[in-house]
Amino acid sequence: MTTGSRKALRAEASVLGDEAASTGHELLAQAHLRVDLAIDISSALAGSLNLRRTVLRLLDLITPRMADWAMLVLVDDADGLALHGGADPTFTTTTPRPFVEGTGLDRVLRSGHDELLHVALELDSTGALATMIPNPRLRDEAVELRPADVLCLALTARGSTIGALALIRGAGRGFPEEEVEFARLIADQASMALDSARLYEERSRIASVLQASLRPPALPTIPGARVSARFRPAAEHLEIGGDFYDVHGSKDDWLLVLGDVCGKGVEAAVLTGRARQSIQTAMHFDRRPSAILAVLNNVLCDDDSSRFVTVVCARVRPSADGTSAAVDIAVAGHPPPIVVHATGEVGQVDVAGMAAGVVRDVEYTEVRVDIASGDTLLMFTDGVDEARGSQGFYGMDRLLGMLPAYAGAGPVALCEAVEQSVVEHLDGRAHDDIALLAVSCER
Repeated sequence: MTTGSRKALRAEASVLGDEAASTGHELLAQAHLRVDLAIDISSALAGSLNLRRTVLRLLDLITPRMADWAMLVLVDDADGLALHGGADPTFTTTTPRPFVEGTGLDRVLRSGHDELLHVALELDSTGALATMIPNPRLRDEAVELRPADVLCLALTARGSTIGALALIRGAGRGFPEEEVEFARLIADQASMALDSARLYEERSRIASVLQASLRPPALPTIPGARVSARFRPAAEHLEIGGDFYDVHGSKDDWLLVLGDVCGKGVEAAVLTGRARQSIQTAMHFDRRPSAILAVLNNVLCDDDSSRFVTVVCARVRPSADGTSAAVDIAVAGHPPPIVVHATGEVGQVDVAGMAAGVVRDVEYTEVRVDIASGDTLLMFTDGVDEARGSQGFYGMDRLLGMLPAYAGAGPVALCEAVEQSVVEHLDGRAHDDIALLAVSCER
């Protein structure tokens, strides 16, 4: 071998060595980028329970570091698909699930398997994009990237395919095997974050619906009478609690109900709804308070639950001229109402009865009280008299002692005064639910 040949071989070997070293450095750099991206996505999605924010964070991190274009598809509860992303990460739209039947996207959603598609530059190849991208706007954006590779990844969490992630890389990038594996890792990571946020929002919607159904109702206008109520839940950030009130009726026959459910939380909320519905149903058959409480008691006993409800039920029938009203009252384990006369005289109605839901077939006593113009009947829950402040319980004596000053003031002023007095007694301390319901005659 000549000296020149040896020099040429050495030069060629040096070039190959440099190329190998360069390739190694490039592969190492790509690996570092993938690790950095995985860490960024993990950090960004960790603990996020807002679905919209989770979607935006994911799309923002994916493009352009992982793909030139990305679309996120989520299956919703109404047999539809929510599409997010494209050139504008904030873009969102919906499409009916039947519109994608038989397409590549449909296969991914049904099978949970990924698909990789190459889209050529020819015009007739745009139909290939339609199989993965059902929205015209998003499809037009993707067309501009031809020739391109489309990777559609199934998003699977807790055993179900909740959506798909479509990634597009333009000419020259493609999806080699190691990149597909990395994309799958990211898709798995995103699936859990998206599903957790979706489940949280779904439960929040359920809680909102339940909360709306249990929220204290607007009070009706009663001819010949005035009615007012106040409600302060134990948890100040919630609008519901274990206490409830309702006013039902028409013309000259009205039923006022105030109750307190044993326990707290979801179970108590469910029992509240059941008690209110049972009372409303029972009054259509017999409007006597004693009969209504008997029905409620048996319904709750049939539930085979250890929970009970205390209730005060008053049937109010105002006179036509508003000068008086006949009030029939029955209670089930509840504090009897108080009558505040216009003269300043105050007295608690002498009536008692067992809490509803403890023993079947209880007969409830019913008493009649006549109130005249200026008199007010006040119903309250034990969150009033059992409110504990620095001086101990608020107590019945304190309540009865402050009421004469509001004789003739009417139900609105009376309820506000009692609530304010109890809150001042609590002085910021935790308390039980507080509910007040008052009615008076009106000329």
